[in-house]
Amino acid sequence: MSLVYFPERRQPRKTVNPREFLVTASIKIGILTISDRASQGVYEDRGGPAIRDYLKEVLSCEWEAVARIIPDERHLIEQHLRLMCDEDKCGFIVTTGGTGPSLRDVTPEATEAICEKMLPGFGELMRAVSLKIVTTAILSRQTAGVRGQSLIVNLPGKPSAIRDCLQAVMPAVPYCIDLIGGPFLTTHEAIVKAFRPKS
Repeated sequence: MSLVYFPERRQPRKTVNPREFLVTASIKIGILTISDRASQGVYEDRGGPAIRDYLKEVLSCEWEAVARIIPDERHLIEQHLRLMCDEDKCGFIVTTGGTGPSLRDVTPEATEAICEKMLPGFGELMRAVSLKIVTTAILSRQTAGVRGQSLIVNLPGKPSAIRDCLQAVMPAVPYCIDLIGGPFLTTHEAIVKAFRPKS
């Protein structure tokens, strides 16, 4: 379990400063692939590895992946998101797949069902970036939300779209996780410059 403690308070605080905190465990990041065919082994999961490769390239802090592949079943998506948040203590969870308009695409509904707060700006930015590349980006229903000290972000299933979307929202991710009391993420600034208030 990753907790941030301050000597004078001995309790987690929402806004963290890298010079003031002590990390008691490694940072965990959840990677959840949602696909009927990938979960059945019909084809290779390419979304999960694309997320992992991007994060390896961008994050300068030490972290470990908690990766799973499940079918497009809403109750399973909700179950695994809860596990990643509440038991695995992943401060950042990224899903891939299930964000389109088809009947089996239920990732946004499952995400909203288990989150305490929704952050629609993530989806708005990802769609805006994707629209510069493909007009069908308007069909995407990607979103993001907060459960406890975990930030959950829905991504599409296509590897190239995953990279475009993550690159767009990543500057805001570390500070968002700071605000909810999650782990302190740092980035390689030559690739992604994370926003944090100078004060």
